[in-house]
Amino acid sequence: MSILQNVKDLVRSRSIHVSYVDVGSCNGCDIEVLACLAPRYDIEQYGIYVHNNPREADVLLVVGAFTPGWEEKLKGLWNKIPEPKAAIAIGNCPISGCVFDRRGSYVDPPVAKHIPIAAEVPGCPPRPTEILQAILSIRDSVFAEWEVKRK
Repeated sequence: MSILQNVKDLVRSRSIHVSYVDVGSCNGCDIEVLACLAPRYDIEQYGIYVHNNPREADVLLVVGAFTPGWEEKLKGLWNKIPEPKAAIAIGNCPISGCVFDRRGSYVDPPVAKHIPIAAEVPGCPPRPTEILQAILSIRDSVFAEWEVKRK
């Protein structure tokens, strides 16, 4: 194993790297996820870092009302995330379809039918503190094997 890989493993063992995808929403949940990055909530103080590249992420945050056009794209993103990994559904739309789940609509809830979801954060939109709590709540379950492998 290279020195660079050892450093990466050490850093990753103590932090969570998230990537988020909007599969079609009103952007209310997007704003709340971005509010987590602001100084008031400052998720980086908890060791949570946001990446645009899913290959560097441990957790995928999914926001928005899922439509069939996203099926292959979302599975592709999910497959790019290295193990161990988890996904969190943020907001009512990926959980139930919310106001978009009507007869004859193109919305296909829940996202859990398409990728495994480790936690759900209900709300329209949920508060940044609830999003932060969900990410922190899955930390131990996602990284339990990671710590064992390192020792």
